[in-house]
Amino acid sequence: MKSIVITGFMGTGKTTAGKRLSEEYNLEFIDTDELIEKKAGNKKVNKIFAEFGEAHFRKLEKDVIREIAAKKDSVIATGGGAIVDKENLAVLKKCSSIIICLTSRPDVIVLRTRNEKGVRPLLNSDNPLIKIEELLKKRVDAYSKADIIIDTSDLTPDEVIIKIKNILKERGIGKD
Repeated sequence: MKSIVITGFMGTGKTTAGKRLSEEYNLEFIDTDELIEKKAGNKKVNKIFAEFGEAHFRKLEKDVIREIAAKKDSVIATGGGAIVDKENLAVLKKCSSIIICLTSRPDVIVLRTRNEKGVRPLLNSDNPLIKIEELLKKRVDAYSKADIIIDTSDLTPDEVIIKIKNILKERGIGKD
């Protein structure tokens, strides 16, 4: 089976959904941010941004996405900006059976990420809500290119998983 890709903005539940799906379908879970951190000498994403800048991070991200493109039987959770790069999107479209984009309202994202300011380098701002709104506006076109978009604002993690599993079943992907 080709990979299932979960993408979307930070705080929308990509990692949680990805891990749960991989467990339920007995697939490998791949988190591109974790692979980037390993590639950068076990530096956390916020340290990579601080020491080398976003451009370096995006280059590492592109390398990691190319490396995992051949993976089968996996659930891949990408960073929030990964599919903004057209080449990354093309690679992920080619290697996956479906790309699912998780979204949330900006106010919900603020609540979900409020204790992670130092960990979320793109939110290092005096007004995270404005920064989130700006980033979402810049990324809306890229996110719209996903096969499925699910708004997780008012859903529990269990409800998100049920929704994803129903979509996969309708499309003949995975089990059930």
